[in-house]
Amino acid sequence: MDDTSRLIYGRNAVTEAIRSGTGVEKIILQKNIEGEGKKLFALAKKAKIPVQTVPKFALDRECGGAAHQGAAAVVTDYVYSDIDAMLASAAEKGEPPFIVVLDCIEDPQNLGAILRSAEGAGVHGVLIPKQRAASVTGAVMKASAGAAAYMKVAKVSGIKAALDELKEKGLWIYGLDTDGDPYHGADFGGGVCLVIGSEGHGMSRIVREACDFLVSIPMKGRIGSLNASAAAAVVLFEVSERWRK
Repeated sequence: MDDTSRLIYGRNAVTEAIRSGTGVEKIILQKNIEGEGKKLFALAKKAKIPVQTVPKFALDRECGGAAHQGAAAVVTDYVYSDIDAMLASAAEKGEPPFIVVLDCIEDPQNLGAILRSAEGAGVHGVLIPKQRAASVTGAVMKASAGAAAYMKVAKVSGIKAALDELKEKGLWIYGLDTDGDPYHGADFGGGVCLVIGSEGHGMSRIVREACDFLVSIPMKGRIGSLNASAAAAVVLFEVSERWRK
């Protein structure tokens, strides 16, 4: 395959791509696959998606040695969204907008994990920068357990400009920062934008200064902070829970 960026792998990622209708062109399954793999074969056939079976070594080569679980899919290029579509999605659901902004998350595993948490918490969209950040790839799809297929993701030229636009749309900007106030004391009312900083460096100064509030996760142990994806999950589900009350 010439364009490996169009290859996603892992049974959950492939299954959710089929179910979401995310432009799956072909399914590649390991020969003699059993159990869940057979269910995936049936799902692909029902969706009228071509299925190719190959030896394990061939699938290993296609996936660059990654843990593919015997399943991969060739998909159309990931279609990125925009802020207006995210806000429209919130309006259609009768919910206040809930947007996540990632300030240069570079690890595909972290991006995938954040997308998984965001989808589970009811987030309407995730913004990532065009430069110096992970994009939605096969590795991200697998790390998200397929959740990326359901999540609107937009690439923006500048985080600061995107935050200013969200403010104009009526959202409050909360930045997750170790120097912030405990998150459980935050209001999280109305439209919410949660900003997550990069691994190791946190938010840039200009992004931190653009936030309306800074919130932190109180730590009781000897480790001073959580990694980006774990910290994001804690606060995302806090906001989600507040909205259910």
